[in-house]
Amino acid sequence: MKTQPLSKAFTHAFHGMADFIRNDRNGRIHIGISAFVVVAGLLLNVSIIEWSILLLCIAIVIGLEMINHAIENICDVVHANVHPLIKTAKDVAAGAVLWSVMVSVIIGILIFLPKLLSYS
Repeated sequence: MKTQPLSKAFTHAFHGMADFIRNDRNGRIHIGISAFVVVAGLLLNVSIIEWSILLLCIAIVIGLEMINHAIENICDVVHANVHPLIKTAKDVAAGAVLWSVMVSVIIGILIFLPKLLSYS
């Protein structure tokens, strides 16, 4: 297999990100919530460690949603009809996203709640 130039690899990656944003409703929801979290972090003066944790949570949730999007597309091409193993693959991929969201929400509460309570 011939190795492609690095610039072409980046081009493909950016096209994938654009496709994800255009075609994945849940991805757009995650991006919107992430923007809200960033604004909240700016307003509440989170520390550098808290920023690192929040950005890592955002990266994990959106990254897993992108993988879920890719898995769903591959599964739909490989087996268009309902198949138990395809359903399981899609459900597990969606479950991975949900798990990362649940943990990220808990982390967000741990970071933001004390800051919000100190303003009251």
